[in-house]
Amino acid sequence: MSKKNLLIFLVLAPMFALTMAGAQVYYAIYIWTFKGPDTVFTIKPGDAFGPINYRLNDKKIIYSARLFHRLAKFNNKLTSFKAGQYNIKAGLTMGATLDLLTSGKSITTKVTIPEGRNLFQIAEILENKEITSAKEFIKFAKDPQLAKKLGIPAKRVEGYLYPDTYNFQKNTPAPIIIKSMVRLFNQKIKLLDFSQTNLKMHEVIILASVVEKETGASFERPTIAGVFHNRLKKRMRLQSDPTTIYGIYETYNGNLRKKHLLQKTPYNTYKIPGLPAGPISSPGLESLRAVLSPQEHNYLYFVSKNDGTHIFSENYKKHKQAVNKWQKNRKNRKGRSWRNLKQ
Repeated sequence: MSKKNLLIFLVLAPMFALTMAGAQVYYAIYIWTFKGPDTVFTIKPGDAFGPINYRLNDKKIIYSARLFHRLAKFNNKLTSFKAGQYNIKAGLTMGATLDLLTSGKSITTKVTIPEGRNLFQIAEILENKEITSAKEFIKFAKDPQLAKKLGIPAKRVEGYLYPDTYNFQKNTPAPIIIKSMVRLFNQKIKLLDFSQTNLKMHEVIILASVVEKETGASFERPTIAGVFHNRLKKRMRLQSDPTTIYGIYETYNGNLRKKHLLQKTPYNTYKIPGLPAGPISSPGLESLRAVLSPQEHNYLYFVSKNDGTHIFSENYKKHKQAVNKWQKNRKNRKGRSWRNLKQ
């Protein structure tokens, strides 16, 4: 072999091979694209890179499992994959696929948690949206250890699940959802001044949750908060139907009877003095503000006018007259009760 041919063999041939190999890698990462059809790819919590890479290759979403591994390793993303469901569209390059699966921009479901819903109702809403099972959500929402970990001075997270519109992935573990809702609650209450009242913050949240359930008319909240403040000052029992209902919620059939009012639970304010054992719903900022700055008046009682609003009384005699007019008069009961309002 001549020196010229030897030079070609020893230098130029390897350079050509390296060039071709580099071109193949460049093609695989930036030129080659997923041919489709569009598909949803799921990464479950705890999935390691190996199974993810195998499934991507098996579905022909990537050019090569070996090259995808090297690409992820080169970009220091072997452990950066985020759980969720991802929409893999035709035309996506392997590099773009890596960016998508490590971005956390997965397919989410929008869900609205209205003000005044309790943890059991929230669990049902989430299950209907296929975000998590109601049973799992209730289990963790009532877990004292999780409540303690989240800094909640109670045995459950009730009252701290902020009512808002969220975007959650389907089949999200309940603790993740709870932590997100509590985190938003903590952010929102930074806007409030809890020094305005002698009540502890947890007591404010308890009372706000009762106010939230008592009225669907936002303008009444400060007035109702004032009633409860007045009753607490006089050491009168709150005698709030919603607190009684919450204490028996898991067996309640929707019909509040006298026997329920006589049943002693940590939440039945007909039988216990002061505030119930904990919040009974998710209060919004307006109810919290109402408790922090209640309307000053002498009212001690209120009764529904069957249209979502109430009539307020300063003494029991006037209250009894109001009950006779608005609750015992069949004509006046043709309206809608507060229990039927969307609140």
